[in-house]
Amino acid sequence: MTSLVNAGGRLDRLPIGPFHYRIMWLIGIGMFFDGFDIYIAATVLGATLKSGFSTLPENALFVSATFIGMMSGSFLTGFLGDRFGRRFTYQANLLVFGLAAIAAAFAPNMATLIVLRFIMGVGLGAENVVGYSTMTELVPARSRGRWLGLMAVFVVTGLPVASLVGYVVIPIFGWRAMFVLGGLGALGVWYLRKSLPESPRWLEAVGRTEEAETLLRKIEDEAARGGVLPPPTPITAPAPKVAFATLFRPPLLGRVIVGCICLIVINTLLYGFVTWLPTFFIKQGLSVATSFGYSLLMGLGAPVGSAIGALTADRWGRKPTIVGASAAAILFGILYPLTSDPWLLPLVGFGLTVPIYVLVALLFGIYIPELFPTEVRLRASGLCNTFGRGATIITPFIVVSLFQTYGIGGVMVLMIGLLILQIVTVLTLGVEPRQQSLEDIKPLIDAEIREGTAAVAQRGLA
Repeated sequence: MTSLVNAGGRLDRLPIGPFHYRIMWLIGIGMFFDGFDIYIAATVLGATLKSGFSTLPENALFVSATFIGMMSGSFLTGFLGDRFGRRFTYQANLLVFGLAAIAAAFAPNMATLIVLRFIMGVGLGAENVVGYSTMTELVPARSRGRWLGLMAVFVVTGLPVASLVGYVVIPIFGWRAMFVLGGLGALGVWYLRKSLPESPRWLEAVGRTEEAETLLRKIEDEAARGGVLPPPTPITAPAPKVAFATLFRPPLLGRVIVGCICLIVINTLLYGFVTWLPTFFIKQGLSVATSFGYSLLMGLGAPVGSAIGALTADRWGRKPTIVGASAAAILFGILYPLTSDPWLLPLVGFGLTVPIYVLVALLFGIYIPELFPTEVRLRASGLCNTFGRGATIITPFIVVSLFQTYGIGGVMVLMIGLLILQIVTVLTLGVEPRQQSLEDIKPLIDAEIREGTAAVAQRGLA
């Protein structure tokens, strides 16, 4: 078979059709259960604490074990995904956290539950990296921000759903039922996703051109049923391969720094504040039911915020949206500890949750995967996620200490400081990839790499 390939140009010209919607639902539902399993900590830990199954320090260990697992999964899946393909990794991670979740439902003590949570974390961290990166490589550049933002909506919908299911299920069946539901859902999606194709961009990048051509023709034949396809972007001269070591020198080093800092900030916001809300409420004297009710109301800001991020990323641009959402989160972060009225508290909390989840959509779903070439996309994203998850291993202990010493105000000071750091980093080091083809971004990187290499060589000769 004569191989034409040009995977990027041919995928970017396709009209949105059944192929894209099928991919969206199969990846999206898996991402939903990823979010559900992450966020059940918010409901489960409040119940285990109330029943005496766990203590507050043990809850902190549970959360830290989640992040150690997610850090390991993020790092490992980067190498596996770039070496063995996207399809292999997005199937393996679902199987890991699905089976571990079922086992967690039968944990005889908190120590066993913490170990199983680490194993779940490995699968959860992998799903987050490979799901977003795979969608980045399959959807057209003109609407990439919106589609990747929708992936974030799938993930964060797990927050209000986990809160609602916990509100209904835990009082009747206990907290163990939450792990059963999450595990069975993940295993069901694992079975359905066997039909998902590999990324043609990755196949071309690793030299498997005949497979890429065969897959592209199938995708194009399906898309052409709706009419004549527009011509693809012409094939450009092949650029030098991007090695993993290139991530640690300019220009990619700046992008790695942006990705690491942004993911450190958003992970700390999520798991140093949002995940701890039911526990904070219970320690402040509220009942389990009232705590879950407040958390559910505030959690509704998660899909709202992610949807806003999805709808505005292509219109406003990545950098302006990140900076604007960070500023809004700072404003509500200042108001939150000053609010004592029981009616206003969840409303201000809702206002704080919305911009946090605008950032979730932009940072996890859209911005970070766009920054890197196909050859190293999963490893680079995995590296940034590793730092993001790794930093939050100690976050639960810092949060517990701040809350016990200074109350919720101490926790919010930490969050506001990190948001300011994020604004400065994005403004000074960030780039704007809005509506650019992934192949348009890569030559710019290659040119900068060549210039940097030439400059180093000249300094060595001087």
